[in-house]
Amino acid sequence: MPDGDTVPDGGTVFGFGEDAMLGEGTVFGEDTVFGEDTMPDGNVQGASAREEDPRALAQEVCLQLLTLAPRTRAQLANALRRRGIPDDAADDVLGRFADVGLIDDAAFARAWVESRHHGRGLAGRALTAELRRRGVADDEVRDAVAALGPDAEAAAATRLVERKLASTSGLSPEVRTRRLAGMLARKGYPAGLAFRVIREAMEAEGVAVQLPEDPEFDDPDD
Repeated sequence: MPDGDTVPDGGTVFGFGEDAMLGEGTVFGEDTVFGEDTMPDGNVQGASAREEDPRALAQEVCLQLLTLAPRTRAQLANALRRRGIPDDAADDVLGRFADVGLIDDAAFARAWVESRHHGRGLAGRALTAELRRRGVADDEVRDAVAALGPDAEAAAATRLVERKLASTSGLSPEVRTRRLAGMLARKGYPAGLAFRVIREAMEAEGVAVQLPEDPEFDDPDD
């Protein structure tokens, strides 16, 4: 890696900043950010010449992974550990990448929440679980998820229910409610909000719905 705080590869930034992370229209999906066990082609180009220099190999691994998709520091650390790179060399490279902005877990979390909420309709609880699985620190997860706000979750839940409602029109109110609630539960919405949105949507169709005062989800996998 070049000396100082310069960015590798002549200024090409493989990470992402707050305002420019991915190409226009790109949506984070389960396959967008590769899982912790994924490495490109199982090898790193040119790695054989660097096997005796763990820091150079660590840099090469990180650059190739970041070229494919944004990653958290924890994901990159796990990839380096699987390549047998010593922890001190890995920590040094990851620290230098973080210093120049190639690794930014806070920005990753904000972008993840924005994309997954608008693209998949996920609520804060589901987004929190996804970010924690990717090694984002709790305070950065909280800040990213808090940016949604309750109004955004309610609006997203309403859109999800409205899209699903027509496909349940031939069912009884009880079955419709159960299916819609299960869908919202899997996306991380709290029971109180989910049942309120369902009731409002069905009443707008002229269907009366009786809900308990303190509604709770059944097992969402049922």
